[in-house]
Amino acid sequence: MAELADKQPSDEVSALTAGCLLLLVLVADVAAGLLVAIVLVARGWNRMGAGSGRTAAGVPSADWGPVLGFGGLALALGVTAVLLLRVGHRVIGAVQLTLCVFLAVHTLRSWP
Repeated sequence: MAELADKQPSDEVSALTAGCLLLLVLVADVAAGLLVAIVLVARGWNRMGAGSGRTAAGVPSADWGPVLGFGGLALALGVTAVLLLRVGHRVIGAVQLTLCVFLAVHTLRSWP
């Protein structure tokens, strides 16, 4: 039985590992969010430039870019949350799931 006690990681090591994993996941989420934001801003600038030369005043078509961008990001966060919960990182999975819910609500609010 002493061999099993030697092989189990201490609470400090597992807390450090969980903290580092949380930090990496949150940095990846911020990077993905910035990528979506940059793409949406670039699309907005492109639409503003293309709209200045129009002569007919018609109803603009629905822009599905924000819905697809935020929906894809929410889906990625949800999948990551489920995987983290299945692995056993409950706190990190709960943070990811909370961010997923906020993005899903934002996606539904931006529905055209």
